This record gives sequence, C-alpha cells and structure tokens, in this order.
Amino acid sequence: MAYYAVINEQNIVIEVNTGVDETVTQDDNGTSVGGSTEAWEQFYTTQLANLNLYVKRTSYNAATTGYRGCYAGIGYTFNAALGVDGEFVAPIIEP
Repeated sequence: MAYYAVINEQNIVIEVNTGVDETVTQDDNGTSVGGSTEAWEQFYTTQLANLNLYVKRTSYNAATTGYRGCYAGIGYTFNAALGVDGEFVAPIIEP
C-alpha cells in the first residue's frame, strides 16, 4: 500500500490518500500508468491539475529509509530543494 500527499500551490500538504504501490502498472480501469513512483505521482497529479494541486509519494518508513524526510501530514510543506527527491517538512508549532 502506498500513500500520496496532495499539495497546493503554496507547497502545503492538504490531504494524504492511500494509492497503489509503485510496482502496479495499471489503474482500476486498465489504463497503463507505468509502474514507478514518478509515474503514479504524475497520474494522480493529472487528475487534479485543474485544481492547481500536485501529488508526491510519502512513506511511513521515511524515518528509517530517509525517503523524503518524513511521512507527510496535513499542514506539512513539500520542499523540492531538499534531498534527492525533495522532502516533507513538519510545521513549526508555537507553544
């Protein structure tokens, strides 16, 4: 099972959804997608393009694998300049 963060124009995560694993090569309707993280990110982004949103994969295993820094949550920021694939950054919460 894979998870995908939906990100707005300000690079803020507005929701996180369950999606298909990157090894899957077709959507539920039989449309060929590709079978990679990038292909699924593009597929989901295309679905939301008219809303000026984009999608990036996130992982519960990020803490151990280093993948995109951490698991994304609502309110996190996606920073494409960090890391190889960009990173999610937790919001700063003032006491």
